[in-house]
Amino acid sequence: MDIPFLDKWLKRRAGQGEARGVAVIGPIADDPQGVAELLAECGLLREQAAAVGVELDDTAASLERLDQLLPRWRDDPDEVPWLGNDAGLYLGTVIIRTVPGAAWRVWPNGQPVVTLDSGREVDVVDIGHGWAESGTPELSQAYAEVSEG
Repeated sequence: MDIPFLDKWLKRRAGQGEARGVAVIGPIADDPQGVAELLAECGLLREQAAAVGVELDDTAASLERLDQLLPRWRDDPDEVPWLGNDAGLYLGTVIIRTVPGAAWRVWPNGQPVVTLDSGREVDVVDIGHGWAESGTPELSQAYAEVSEG
């Protein structure tokens, strides 16, 4: 039976296929601290937020401030995927710094995801792309859902 959304989910769970937007490969993928530092950079997002006076201090409150930004980046279709990557990585950074037991995990295809103590894996890059493209889900809403378990 061919069920597209199920096929996509199964491929993602198996770590097959290509990583969406960003991939962590090579020796750094096995270094949790190195992965965390690398993925926390989010240069484009930090630059755009600073330009409008929004400080990204790796807290849940900063996610709420990002959700309030006017999405001017949507005027530039080349910028949306890059900002989506950064938004997802920033969301992941906030989660691993504030939710006990949360950590980065790199799937075999290089896709970084956040794992929770419960074993749940969160594809934060996918969430970031949704936020950059359409504003949903809001980053603060995604954080709230993850932080509840």
